[in-house]
Amino acid sequence: MADEESEGVRVSLDIWHPNCWTLEVTSTIDAGLLGHGVHAIDGVANGRFTAYADTTDALDELVAAIRASPLTESVWETDDGHGHGDGGSVPGSASRGIVVRYGLDNSINEALVSRGFIPDEPVRMQGGREYWTVLVQGSRPTVHDRIAEISEEMGADIRVELMTAPQNGSGIFRTDDLSERQREVFDLARRRDYYQWPRAVSAGDLADELGISKATLLEHLRKAESKLLGGDVTDSL
Repeated sequence: MADEESEGVRVSLDIWHPNCWTLEVTSTIDAGLLGHGVHAIDGVANGRFTAYADTTDALDELVAAIRASPLTESVWETDDGHGHGDGGSVPGSASRGIVVRYGLDNSINEALVSRGFIPDEPVRMQGGREYWTVLVQGSRPTVHDRIAEISEEMGADIRVELMTAPQNGSGIFRTDDLSERQREVFDLARRRDYYQWPRAVSAGDLADELGISKATLLEHLRKAESKLLGGDVTDSL
């Protein structure tokens, strides 16, 4: 049998960390960002992003807020602001490519990458949170230990949304401990690609399909995910 530490896992992370301009601007404006990579040039972080929104006005407001942020040094645009240069994968009706220069100390990228967390998809920034999907080599306890180190080092709030690893063509999760309703909700969410980005379905759509409220659906998912990830949640639903 292969050494558990030699196996890889795919992890979905929900992150907040201090002094971050992406979280600052998306927490107050109804728009978002997709991060395509950060590189250190002359000691400064240079990030390539796609800004997106439902309207060009909201998009303009987002880019203006990025320029005005005391946490950014410069912003330059890579297209005319009306394209969809990500193969149709960018949510919203308007999108714009930008490159932003900002302080390396305010980026969580190096803290993650240096510990083996390799981005598997563009990083999504929306609603004052960052959503990462990463590949990492190591056991589940090792992954959680590394996340704890990053949280302490960066003063960050990092939540594991999902952790999967292929084993003979299936994921690592066993749903035996879930209630019938939790299993039904979780399986539907996976089948409808709720955990993919861009999401193919919203929580509201899933709730309507099951005939329950959005709040109830999210609570079922939270408890199911906590059980699957080894959390300690009192089951009341």
